[in-house]
Amino acid sequence: MRIDIVGTESLGVRGLCCVVQTRQRRIVIDPGLALGYMRNGFLPHPRQVAAGVAVARLIVRHLAVATDVVISHYHGDHIPLAAANPYQLPLSEAAPLLKQPRLWGKDPADEPVRFAGRCRDLEAAAGRPIGYCNGRQEDLFTFSEAMPHGDGNAGMGSVMMTRIEEDGEVFVHASDIQLLDDEPVSVILDWSPSILLVSGPPLYRRMDPGHLEAARERALRLARAVPSCIMDHHLLRSRSGLDWLDELGRETNGSAQCAADYMRVDRRLLEADRVMWYETEPVEPGWHESYQRPSLSLPGRNSNEDGRP
Repeated sequence: MRIDIVGTESLGVRGLCCVVQTRQRRIVIDPGLALGYMRNGFLPHPRQVAAGVAVARLIVRHLAVATDVVISHYHGDHIPLAAANPYQLPLSEAAPLLKQPRLWGKDPADEPVRFAGRCRDLEAAAGRPIGYCNGRQEDLFTFSEAMPHGDGNAGMGSVMMTRIEEDGEVFVHASDIQLLDDEPVSVILDWSPSILLVSGPPLYRRMDPGHLEAARERALRLARAVPSCIMDHHLLRSRSGLDWLDELGRETNGSAQCAADYMRVDRRLLEADRVMWYETEPVEPGWHESYQRPSLSLPGRNSNEDGRP
């Protein structure tokens, strides 16, 4: 089993997209991205915009050869959007590539109206229903019941975690739990992953010190139990989050790491460093107004070209 992390904060974008390749499957999980529309009064710097375009193209390439697509929840940094802003993946680019792979997703019945509507948009684009699968087990997949998005009190709906096992190796994708609740952490530990990809706590926001310390204890439990414990996403929207993670890594002999470390590429915390980039590489007035996102269209299933990443 091979795990490729495609887009997350240490790779320059918001999201938690990855590709799991088994002997017979190519599984794309959470094929979306965002850039954080406004941070500290600034739109995304052109460096981050370029990173977003590159990641969006890579997601499209992976979708073109996917056998399965898994949607953990219906936020705009995790799925293609019908009403995407200029820095997200438009559903129109992904729609032709959603018609053949098997679609797995969290049941939107308990979601706020706007998120449930995005699920319906995906189903319309694919021309068929998504297989709602929380709480189910089938073949190499196990899906969790609905879990809190963060602490569950912000009106952001819930998420579904995914476990994939092949030949005794277990990968778990624990989207947006943010280590703010005990239940999903207990499920992950019961699942005994060898590789875990999980969203860490949102240190870029003001957090209650007690909640942050509890999140740290959960992170330590996971990192001490999981050989490759990849913590990213919300955690790395600030440099303080990276410091927090690096300290965990030292305490756990390197088990706790970010996605860039796992993929053996340079860390690119472009959102965390947005103000710095504006200071060192000023943006010309009107740049964002004149920005035209290039087409992401790439060879698909019916092309004579291979289209593989």
